Amino acid sequence: MDTMGRHVISELWGCDFDKLNDIDFIEKTFVDAALKSGAEIREVAFHKFAPQGVSGVVIISESHLTIHTFPEHGYASIDVYTCGHLDPTIAADYIAEQLGAQTRETIELPRGMRPIEVKKAHAL
Repeated sequence: MDTMGRHVISELWGCDFDKLNDIDFIEKTFVDAALKSGAEIREVAFHKFAPQGVSGVVIISESHLTIHTFPEHGYASIDVYTCGHLDPTIAADYIAEQLGAQTRETIELPRGMRPIEVKKAHAL
């Protein structure tokens, strides 16, 4: 399959509250995940919310890795989008493992294969 990129979107459940709420742990995990997949890191930006939660992005030459955590629910939403020959599942698997996800729902989308037809919503 010839694509411009691959996009992995994962719903991670049953994750450790303290890990999901630790901005330094999340940032290190994401930087390590990007490096393990062979990506070239360009920028890193993470934010800690009050009373809890972390959002962040690692911009890579090949695209990006993002997260938003909901520690009170043991939940994190992540996506890893890579262009070229990098395998985004390497980073996504590493992140899920590091967060201790008990349940994981994942989809992978090929990107840039062809124009996508979007149907218009009908007014009621």
